[in-house]
Amino acid sequence: MVNSAHEELSDSGYLRVGLPPENRRQAVAKACWALLYLSYLAFTIADLTSGRHSAPATALGALGLAVYLAGYAYLLFSRRPPDRLPRPKLVVLAGLFALSVLLTVTLGGAWLPLMVYVAVSSGVLLPFKWGMRAVVAIALTTAGLGPLTGLEPVATVWIVLALLLSGAGMAAVAQMGRTMRELREARATVAHLAANEERLRLARDLHDLLGHSLSLITLKSELAGRMLPDAPEQAAQQVADIERVSRQALVDVREAVSGFRRPTLGGELAHARTALAAAGIVADLSRAPDWHPDLAPDAEGALAWALREAVTNVVRHSAARRCEVELAEAADELCLTVIDDGRGPERPHGNGLTGLAERLALTDGRLQTGQGARGGFALRAWVPLTRRVPAEPPAGEDAEAADTRP
Repeated sequence: MVNSAHEELSDSGYLRVGLPPENRRQAVAKACWALLYLSYLAFTIADLTSGRHSAPATALGALGLAVYLAGYAYLLFSRRPPDRLPRPKLVVLAGLFALSVLLTVTLGGAWLPLMVYVAVSSGVLLPFKWGMRAVVAIALTTAGLGPLTGLEPVATVWIVLALLLSGAGMAAVAQMGRTMRELREARATVAHLAANEERLRLARDLHDLLGHSLSLITLKSELAGRMLPDAPEQAAQQVADIERVSRQALVDVREAVSGFRRPTLGGELAHARTALAAAGIVADLSRAPDWHPDLAPDAEGALAWALREAVTNVVRHSAARRCEVELAEAADELCLTVIDDGRGPERPHGNGLTGLAERLALTDGRLQTGQGARGGFALRAWVPLTRRVPAEPPAGEDAEAADTRP
């Protein structure tokens, strides 16, 4: 449990504090940290092998230590529901506490550090309120066992302080991990609700756009059918109206769907910040404003798609530790630059970059990829800017201004 103080990132990107490993990489990382922190048991093992205990006491001590480590490994690696502590784990945690007290009382103060691991395990596994109470109770028990086993007061104080700091710190870190997971779930729920709301909006727009047009087409079709035998010219006029209405309806539907699917620069910057942070990559977006007054909607959508593709590649393929995003104006163009410090460009490019170049070309933009100045991968996308020309004043106003001059 002590090793949970370190940030173990799962494939989904959030902190796995106090949770079991989900794959071999996480299991190896957790085992390495566990072995590192179990090195504090060197004093206990040294006491066990010092020869000052009798042979039966040494054998029972070794057996007790093996059982303790097996229970600790069970708490460390076994799965459990994220919202509650199962009864078997609670029983094992209580057993570790009882075993620590028993071994300390029977074999001496060198076994008192076992209480630290029990305190840390309680802080991680139990809810925050109960975990803090358990840490305080274990600290009081440890303070009482020190003088009982003949341990020096200074050593007892250090062990109690280490227990309190480790247990309380791990309880806080575990609570932070739970809060982050809850926030992540809440964010996913909000995104799902927003998507549903957007679908409902699109459904309403399509209903409003097509309802009137389809009704008009139906009426004109019936009218043309009735006119066809006796008035073919008027029927032809109705057919022409049907064609005009259907074409306009098709244009309206395309605009509605493209508006529904077109991403925005501000939204993609927020998404990039979240995705990079979740992947453990330091994101520098300080030079990337989320709006430009001369950026057309189509060009903004193309840049937003470029940013999404670039960030996706950084998260999935670059193994980078830092990513910089910059939006800079150059002449009559706006340039998006995404640079990371990862493994660099790979050949050949995938379908994503090919499709991105085609999408930029539709807006008279262009794409450039290659190695960054400090290594890694660099993506640059240019789109044209639409300059706003100030409206000229009417001629009458110029004449009036001229008349008022001295």
